[in-house]
Amino acid sequence: MLPASIQITGEMLSAAEVQDICESLKEDGVRLLSVRGCQLSDRDFGRVCRSVAESRSLAQLNLNLGVVSSIGRTRHLADALKTNRSLQTLFLHGSPLLDAGLVTLNPALSTHPSLVCLDLGDCMLGDEALGLICGMLPPDGAKSGLRELTLSANPGISSKGWARLSIAVAHSSQLRVLNLDYNPLGDQIAGMLAVAVASSRTLEVLDLEGTGLTNQSGQVFLDMVENYPTSLRVLVLAENDISPELQQQICDLLSEGEDDDDREALPLVPDPASITAFKQIRDKYHPIRDKYQLPAWLPHSNSSTQAVLLTSGLDHLMACTQSHAPHGSM
Repeated sequence: MLPASIQITGEMLSAAEVQDICESLKEDGVRLLSVRGCQLSDRDFGRVCRSVAESRSLAQLNLNLGVVSSIGRTRHLADALKTNRSLQTLFLHGSPLLDAGLVTLNPALSTHPSLVCLDLGDCMLGDEALGLICGMLPPDGAKSGLRELTLSANPGISSKGWARLSIAVAHSSQLRVLNLDYNPLGDQIAGMLAVAVASSRTLEVLDLEGTGLTNQSGQVFLDMVENYPTSLRVLVLAENDISPELQQQICDLLSEGEDDDDREALPLVPDPASITAFKQIRDKYHPIRDKYQLPAWLPHSNSSTQAVLLTSGLDHLMACTQSHAPHGSM
């Protein structure tokens, strides 16, 4: 029987429901576990973490929207990640981790053998935490690192911290997707990021929505995509003071580059891993409208293709052909 998914949002979880979750994890019956925005006792959170540690099937864990709400819970999660070997994607968006929380998680995150996608958006992080995150983006020739990283809405990070990240991105041998939306970056940091993008051989998606950019940044990115070959396929510049005409020029050039690559590429044989890829949910910070939205899905793939899919509200095939929810959670 194929592993199933457990997806519960915004509910108070009873001890019985937590027990069902734990048993399914221990039996390797869960590939995707999402309890985003759910409330459960500290004791029950510890039970879930211990079951995560034992699971050999769990590939995606979504604890978004305040589930990891204390340093004690952060320690439980860190202990689970030290033992678990199967997890590929971890969502902690909207968790009040602070730098201290990431210091606690870092030994487990940086040495996990399978983790490739990490969402630390809106986690109240600062420069100390960002320095540790840069260590998860090893340079060429080093160990494998993250392919997707989300750091949306962490305004405590300084320009020095973002500069350090730019250097790490420029030399990362793995990173494909970087989401920095709703951080007060400004044109200076955007310029550093443009240099990083031009240097990177892997980065395909960069989200800079609502980051305080002007036409100055727009012109820099336009010059980059016009004159320098990059791997970039998607650049999100919405909610910035950049003219629609300039944004369209950049978009058109990126699209032309993608079309050229499609013409040059050999016909692709569908990868079974991509066919059975399960849907990822990134909670996108938005300060004006509904704070947490389901954005375009930005998937990672274990295949060797360089294609990046960007969709909006389309259904995707999931690894779990069965959907399981604990009794009473529907």
